[in-house]
Amino acid sequence: MTPSEIQSIKQRFGIIGNAPSLNYAIQVATQVAPTDMTVLITGESGSGKESFSKIIHALSPRKHGQFIAINCGAIPEGTIDSELFGHEKGSFTGAQEARKGYFEVTNGGTIFLDEIGEMPLGTQARLLRVLENGEFIRVGSSKVQKTDVRVVAATNVNLLDAVREGRFREDLYYRLNTVPITVPPLRERGDDIYLLFRKFTTDFSDRYRVKPITLTPEAVQELQRFRFPGNIRQLKNVAEQLSVLETDREIDMRRLRQYLPAEQASQLPMLLHAAGPDAAGSGYSERDLLYKVLFDMRRDMTDLKKLVLEMAAGQRPQDSQELLRQNSHLFTNLNAAPYDGGARPLRQPSPDGGATEYILTPGQLDDATDYEDEVQRVEDIPHETEEETLSLEAKEKEMILKALKKHHNKRKYAAHDLGISERTLYRKLKQYDLENA
Repeated sequence: MTPSEIQSIKQRFGIIGNAPSLNYAIQVATQVAPTDMTVLITGESGSGKESFSKIIHALSPRKHGQFIAINCGAIPEGTIDSELFGHEKGSFTGAQEARKGYFEVTNGGTIFLDEIGEMPLGTQARLLRVLENGEFIRVGSSKVQKTDVRVVAATNVNLLDAVREGRFREDLYYRLNTVPITVPPLRERGDDIYLLFRKFTTDFSDRYRVKPITLTPEAVQELQRFRFPGNIRQLKNVAEQLSVLETDREIDMRRLRQYLPAEQASQLPMLLHAAGPDAAGSGYSERDLLYKVLFDMRRDMTDLKKLVLEMAAGQRPQDSQELLRQNSHLFTNLNAAPYDGGARPLRQPSPDGGATEYILTPGQLDDATDYEDEVQRVEDIPHETEEETLSLEAKEKEMILKALKKHHNKRKYAAHDLGISERTLYRKLKQYDLENA
């Protein structure tokens, strides 16, 4: 398609933006529209997936037929079959008369199934039959009926992950994914963010006859750096809030930041599967890394307890200083300022330029407290010296056994309690030879 043809489609359907990924998605939708092929549109919530379903319908031979958009996640599981395929009188409580479903009503048209990943498994089987043979059966009936409906589906979740977790039928996924279209999130569309912002503020000013909001250059840059997890819907909310609440119609960066949630501002990626060179490629999950951090903290606490006991047993300041030098790695992350008095450590650089040393001398203790008495008081404090295993695998194995025992070896509930999938639990049981536990 030529750029002018793509621009014509944008104007017709009210699509704003010039991002290459957006133009490509429009081009694919235009090319597949004249066919009867099933289309799967993927993209984050609020990115404008429904606009592409309208493009496909309007440019297809079915454009004079009916178009219905259905949010599968908004229909209760108990009634979705009736909504889609209809029901007979008396087929369930409250069915006082027969009713046609959407697939029967839109015969010759197009159905847009939004949030297809939320569809129940039983309904997925019925939908697969419609896609395969064009056949369906009303709820409470045994009569097979035919329909000629084109299906355009959309989702904001990864359907392959849902297939692996058993929440979505694999055969239906491949039947729907004949032609995939990916709608880019707003944060990947660059200058389109400001174009859309201007569109929303201009629409607001025209509707209510007020002067439109404008942004300073710094505010424009701040707007384009924002992540916008809610995509176009969230950007429109921000534009309308500014238009309503701000009396000064030129907004600078400081004022704009007050309307952008701070916790969503960064576009930096979060590193989930590696905490450094040693962790890269290790396959650790976020849960595993959290356990590792906690175990490292416990190890440091145990070492500190031992150090305090050894210092108390040493009795002499010289022994205490030597112990602190030998264990200086336990204090490298402390940022306390030096002290010249009081019962606190004095920080000073080591002679070799290495880790900071913390030196305790009798003169640093409180004037009213004798040094020997202070040491004796430390000796009287009971200390827990029991050694505990710090192995990540051992702790993980222990937690799995506890969860299985708690739920009487019901692995489904144990996996849920551990915060992992059943598949991961089965793999861990095999890894630790706990299959017969």
